[in-house]
Amino acid sequence: MRPAGVLVVFCALVFVSAASAQDTTFRSQSNVVLIPALVKDARGHALYGLQAKDFEVEDDGVPQSVQMDEAAESEPVSLMIVIQCGRKALREFPRMKGLKSMIQPILDQEQTAAAVVEFDSEFHLAQDFTDDEKLVNQTLQNLPFGDDGAAILDAVNYSVKLLNEQPAGRQRVLLMISETRDHGSHFAKLDDVLTAVGEGNTVVYALAFSPALSNVLDTERGTNQEDMHEMPDLLAPLALLRQGLRKNTPNAIAAMTGGEYQLFDTRKGFETKLNDFTNHLHSRYLLSFQPRDPHPGLHQLRVRLRDPAKGEILARSSYWAQAGGQ
Repeated sequence: MRPAGVLVVFCALVFVSAASAQDTTFRSQSNVVLIPALVKDARGHALYGLQAKDFEVEDDGVPQSVQMDEAAESEPVSLMIVIQCGRKALREFPRMKGLKSMIQPILDQEQTAAAVVEFDSEFHLAQDFTDDEKLVNQTLQNLPFGDDGAAILDAVNYSVKLLNEQPAGRQRVLLMISETRDHGSHFAKLDDVLTAVGEGNTVVYALAFSPALSNVLDTERGTNQEDMHEMPDLLAPLALLRQGLRKNTPNAIAAMTGGEYQLFDTRKGFETKLNDFTNHLHSRYLLSFQPRDPHPGLHQLRVRLRDPAKGEILARSSYWAQAGGQ
C-alpha cells in the first residue's frame, strides 16, 4: 500500500451501552488518547522538526487540543515479530535470509524487548519478550517449516494482545511477515482482531508476499484500497474493513494502525523494505489529546497536517473507549 494521500477512516465494532452516562476509561491511558504518527515528504523520507501546532486531530468530527511528547524518540521499544512458516512461506525463506541482520540495529538498542510468534495453521510463541538478542537471533535463524495453513488472524490477534500487556511508556510495534490472505484461522474472528487492534497503540508494519499474481497486481495498482474510503455511516466502514481483512489482511491491519504495508518478491526488495522499517521506527511523532466528548465505544480519528503540502501522514484512524468498570 502506498503512503495514504487521503487518510482512510476505519471502523470496528460499535459497542452500545445502556448506561451512556457512565465514566469512560481508555485502554491506552486514562482519559488520554495516544496517536503515533509518521510524516513523509514527497520522496517518501521521514519528515522531522514538526510541532504539535502543525497537526490537526478530530475525534468523531470534534476538533481536539493536540499535545506532543518530545521524548517519544527515546522511548524503549517492544517489538513483536510475527512470521508465517506455513503454506507458501517455505519458498520465501531464501528471500528472508537478511531478516536477522536487518533488525539487528533495533535489537542492539538499549531497553529493546523483542518476541517472536511463528504460525502456520496454528500459532506459537517461539520466543517471549526478552532483551537478549542472542535468543531472538537464534529463533529467527531456526524457523521451522510449517503445514499448509496460514492463520494470520489468529496469530495477529494473539500477538497484539501480548503487546497490549506491555508496560506503558514503551513503543509497541508489530512486524508481520506473511502472505496477503488468511488461510485457516479458527480461534479469532474478524471482529476480535479489529477490537484488539483498536484498543492498543500498536503500530503494525507488514511485509507481504503474494502467491497469487492477481494480489500482486491489485496491490501495485492500489485497487486493494478502493473499499477504504471515509463514509458517514458507522456500519458501512465496518463492513468495508471486514472485507479488507479478507482481501488483504496485513494491508488492512497496517492501515488501521497508521503503519506501513509493503509487498516484496525478491531478496533485495525484502531487505530494502525492511531497512525502511528500521529507519522509520524512531521517526514517529507521539501525539496525544484528552477527548472533549468521551463516550464508550468506537471513536473515529482524523489526523491531518495544517499545511498538507508539507507531507503525507500515517496515523491510526480509530480507537476504543470502554465504559468504566468493564
